[in-house]
Amino acid sequence: MRLPRLAPDDLLHDPAYRRLFASILTSSFGNQVLMLALPLTAAVLLNATPTQMGLLTAMELAPFVLFSLPSGVWLDRVRKLPVYVAGESIVAVAAASVPLAWWLGWLSMGWLYVAGFVIGLVHTVAGTAAQIVLTQVVTRERLVEAHAKNALASSGAEVTGPALAGALIKVFGAPLSLVVNAVLLLGSALILRGVPVHERIERRANAHFGRDLLAGLRFVAGTPLLLTLAVLMCLWQMSHYVALTVQILFATRTLGLSEHAVGLCYMGMGVGTITGSLLGRRVSLRIGPGPCLALGYGICGLGWLLVAVAPANGWGVAAFALMLMLFTTGAVFIFINFLALRQAVTPQPLLGRMTATMRWLSLLAAAPGALFGGWLGEHVSLRASLGFAGGVSVLLLLVAWRLPIIRDLRTLPERERESDWLGLEGDVRPQKAVVPK
Repeated sequence: MRLPRLAPDDLLHDPAYRRLFASILTSSFGNQVLMLALPLTAAVLLNATPTQMGLLTAMELAPFVLFSLPSGVWLDRVRKLPVYVAGESIVAVAAASVPLAWWLGWLSMGWLYVAGFVIGLVHTVAGTAAQIVLTQVVTRERLVEAHAKNALASSGAEVTGPALAGALIKVFGAPLSLVVNAVLLLGSALILRGVPVHERIERRANAHFGRDLLAGLRFVAGTPLLLTLAVLMCLWQMSHYVALTVQILFATRTLGLSEHAVGLCYMGMGVGTITGSLLGRRVSLRIGPGPCLALGYGICGLGWLLVAVAPANGWGVAAFALMLMLFTTGAVFIFINFLALRQAVTPQPLLGRMTATMRWLSLLAAAPGALFGGWLGEHVSLRASLGFAGGVSVLLLLVAWRLPIIRDLRTLPERERESDWLGLEGDVRPQKAVVPK
C-alpha cells in the first residue's frame, strides 16, 4: 500500500523545517520518558506527599518567574539557534544526573528539586529561543500550520511514548529510564545543529538592559490582544498545574494503577494531540483563532471535571485516559492559536522580549497553582484539585466568549510597525488598539 504523498505546498518540503520537525519528534519521545519518570521517581520510589509533589512542580516553574523577562532581553541580542541546541543538551545532563544519584545512593527529594529547577531554567531560556527559531524558518502566513505540524510531531511520541516509558520504568525502574531521555535529547541537539535560519540582529551602541526589558513589558501591556491573551493563559495555566500536580497521585493511589498501567493511560495524550493537530487548524480557519482558543479551554475543563467524579474502578481508569486525551486535544486548540496570534502581531526585533514577557505572565500563577493543588489534594482530596481545575477552565471558556477581542478574532491580526514601538534607545510609544483583519 502506498503512503499518501505530501501536497506540493506542504511545509515538510522545506529542508529547514523538516529538520526542525525531526528534532521535535526526537525530543518528544525523550520528554515522554521525563514526564513520567521524574514524578514517578518522587511518588513511588521516594514516597512523596502531595505537598512535596506540588513543590517539585513549583521548582520546575520558578525559573519562569525569575528569569523569563531578563532572558527575553538577552535573546533579542544573540542568535537563538545555538541557545536552543545548548538547552537540549543541558536537559539531557540534568535528566542523567537522577540515575547517577540513585546509583550512588544520593537520590532524595532535594536532588529532584534541583534537577527540576535546572530543567525549568533551560525551558525558560531555550524554550523561548525555540519558539523564535520557528519564526525564522516559517513565514508569518504559515505559523498556525507550523504549530499544528509541530503538535503532530509530538503526537506520535505521545501515542507510543508513554507505553514505552512505562515499560522501561517497569523493567529498569524510573531513575534508569531517564538515561533514554538523555540520549534522545542529545540526538535532538545534533539534528538542530546547522539548521539554516533567517535572523537579523540589530546591535545598538546605546542599548540599555533595563530600558530594553521595559520596552518588552510596555509592548505587551500596550497591545490589548497580547494583554488579554496573557491574562486568560495565566488563569488556564494555574488550573492546568493544579491538576498536573495530583494526576500521578490520583492514578497510583486512588485508582491503584501500576507504573506500566499509568504509561498505557498516558497514551491517551497522544490520541488527543493527533486529534487536536488534525482538527485544530481546520477549526481555526472555520471559526477563527480566537473562538478556537476559547473552545480549547472548555475541552480541557470537561476532562478534569469528568475524572473528578469518576469512580475508583475500571470506569475510573477509562475516565482518566479520556481526561488525558481531552486535555491534549484542548491544549493543541489553545496553543496553535495562542502562539500564532502573539507572533503574528509582534515586530521581529521585539520577538524575544514579547515571547519572554508572555511566557512570564502566562506562568505567573502556575507555581502557586501547583502548590495550591498539592495542598488541596493533601488536606481535602485529590478529586477536589481536579474539580477546581475543571471549574476554572470551563469558566474561562465563558469569559473568553464574552470578550469581543477574542470572540470576533476570525483571522490573524496585522503585525505592529517597528517604527511605532522602537525608538533610538529602545523606548516605546503609545499603542493604538489592535483590530483584527
